[in-house]
Amino acid sequence: MPVLPTIGHLALTVTDLAVSVPWYERLLGSEPVLDEDTGPFRHVVFAFPDGMLLGLHQFPEGTGGERFDERRPGLDHLSFACAKREEVQAWQQRLDDMGIPHGDIVDASYGTGLSFQDPDNIALEFFAPPA
Repeated sequence: MPVLPTIGHLALTVTDLAVSVPWYERLLGSEPVLDEDTGPFRHVVFAFPDGMLLGLHQFPEGTGGERFDERRPGLDHLSFACAKREEVQAWQQRLDDMGIPHGDIVDASYGTGLSFQDPDNIALEFFAPPA
């Protein structure tokens, strides 16, 4: 059996790229590597140093005004990997500096997490494994 490859990219559907792109630029500290209208949708893609890609998609017909809800089938949340708890704390400070609301840092037996939402209420998290 072949070895399971790492995740190559993740695409999130957003309601308004004009709002989401600048928000993700601030969060990630980088500009998109691609902005393309494919016909069925427009997408903007960010690249991570490890090669992972994060795409933001907007469909011309819109989303019907619905916001993200992790309780529906599909994506629950997107987690950004941190090496240790101190890195999660540094991201907490960065979110504070950017005025992005977030929950408290939560320590559990399986690791440390910090939850927050993007402009479409998509659940995001910074997470570090246990020390």
